[in-house]
Amino acid sequence: MKFSRYFQELMLAYKAELDDLRSDFEGKDVMKRRLKEKREQFAFLLPMLQSNPEMLAPAFHDAFLFMNPLAFEALAAKERDKLPLWSSLSKAVKVEPWAEKMVTQVLAEEGGQLFLVTAACLEYLSRSVHVRDSALANTDEDDDSDDSAQDRDDSENGDLDGHYGRHGRDDGDDGDDIDLEEAGADWLAEQGFDRKD
Repeated sequence: MKFSRYFQELMLAYKAELDDLRSDFEGKDVMKRRLKEKREQFAFLLPMLQSNPEMLAPAFHDAFLFMNPLAFEALAAKERDKLPLWSSLSKAVKVEPWAEKMVTQVLAEEGGQLFLVTAACLEYLSRSVHVRDSALANTDEDDDSDDSAQDRDDSENGDLDGHYGRHGRDDGDDGDDIDLEEAGADWLAEQGFDRKD
């Protein structure tokens, strides 16, 4: 998949924001609670709609139903000034009922149409990355193999068939001796944090 510079930069920031929301300092999954808090603060975050869309967009995590995924793959290749209006995407994406009030609030703001197109595209792209990450995390290969596959995935924007081919299930011996602390350190290093050796 080809990314425009606009989405390439925003996707990195959006993914980092979702990762921050996903777990606390103890590694516990707190995403549901943190998303709820972000949605409760939505009106206060609206001023960031144009300057920092990646900060507001996570409020729409899981808010979109993608009826035409190919449309969003095409959008990901467009620069900001070439994006269509939100109203033109009515057949390509639907909004979950719980998010409709937020959509109305956004559309009342200057730049709201562009923001919604951007947020939906970021969410589509993050789901694609999440599917690939989940496929890698559930294999029986060792951590080093997962890291190199992830690096290749990030640099080439994904080749899912290649990953499944490389990470096919074996006799299961590799999965029995996973060092959770080491795996956690590897994951933090991938996110850009310094390794605590």
